[in-house]
Amino acid sequence: MRKWILALALVQSGANAQQVADLPKDQNVLFWTQDQRDTAFRAMERIAKANTIAAGGPVLALQQGKPVKLELDVDAFMQHQRNAGLLIVQDGRIRFEKYALGYGPDGRWTSFSVAKSLTSTLVGAALKDGYIKSLEDKMTVYIPGLRGSAYDDVTVGQLLTMTSGVKWNEDYADPKSDVALFNQQRPEPGFDITVSYMRKLPREAPAGSKWVYKTGETNLIGVLVSSATGKTLSAYLSEKVWKPFGMERDAAWMVGATGHEISGCCISATLRDYARFGMFILGGGIAAGNKVLPDDWLPSATTKQADIGVPGRGYGYQWWTNDDGSFAAQGIFGQGIFIDPKRKLVIASNGNWPLATDPEGVGAERQAFYRAVQRALDTED
Repeated sequence: MRKWILALALVQSGANAQQVADLPKDQNVLFWTQDQRDTAFRAMERIAKANTIAAGGPVLALQQGKPVKLELDVDAFMQHQRNAGLLIVQDGRIRFEKYALGYGPDGRWTSFSVAKSLTSTLVGAALKDGYIKSLEDKMTVYIPGLRGSAYDDVTVGQLLTMTSGVKWNEDYADPKSDVALFNQQRPEPGFDITVSYMRKLPREAPAGSKWVYKTGETNLIGVLVSSATGKTLSAYLSEKVWKPFGMERDAAWMVGATGHEISGCCISATLRDYARFGMFILGGGIAAGNKVLPDDWLPSATTKQADIGVPGRGYGYQWWTNDDGSFAAQGIFGQGIFIDPKRKLVIASNGNWPLATDPEGVGAERQAFYRAVQRALDTED
């Protein structure tokens, strides 16, 4: 049945018969071919069940600005990155916008781990609204199913910074890694599928002492927010950001087997709406004149809270941070929202890299592109 659903989604998205015939038996996206991903990334919400993140109200217009002059071949950069879309917005104006891979401005593209930064922002909103009392609270206050596990001593803040000390394998190339297996298991009766898997993991270090990137823990953050607020993540994101900030189109958020959004992944939105989310963060988390986040949230969330072992970089509350004050939401296969408050800059990109992650190759090239845009803005007349 699952293979049939995937085949139908690909046909509806314009795939040819050969693409359908070539579908792999293993449906984990990490092991699809690049051609299959090119098509499927435009249709993820039709491959599996998803909740709608409703837009509504006046759309925040993005005005055209003067094209940014870059000392590099942007077309060649996009081809090498296999960008489906690249959008540069500076001071609220579009300075560059281009699409490829059969994708366009009206289409949605999956976010992968870009969703992590949106999920953490909902924690900030829940703090502001009083649903979550403190980042020092233990996780088990909000997710009782974790009691008696390695998460007994883990705080909300430690989960946000991925410093729980719980053992996890995020190897995207390993079909037996935790990140490949945790959404494929059968949940225990009475437990969310994420909680069912995560509560069985062992501890490898004291809580707060070691940073390890764990998609499963962002999924726990999503369970925390929905449990605390009594709302789905999609409804809460629509209420706090998507509607009041003026997103142009509905987005979609895929849900797991027990009905929760897969909060470490899998929002599908337009490139312009990803950029608008960057603008929401850049503007201090204000939507329709209302402060959505606590006053101290963004200064903490978007600066280094954990050392990741890379000079000049760090990890905040589900944001990748740079020592120059810029920060980014990043997803496998080339998804990203780069934000530079100093230059009032947002760069949104969608893509399909040859590998899920390649920090020394296309990843480093993308970082160099961000720096090239910063230099270009600094030298403008």
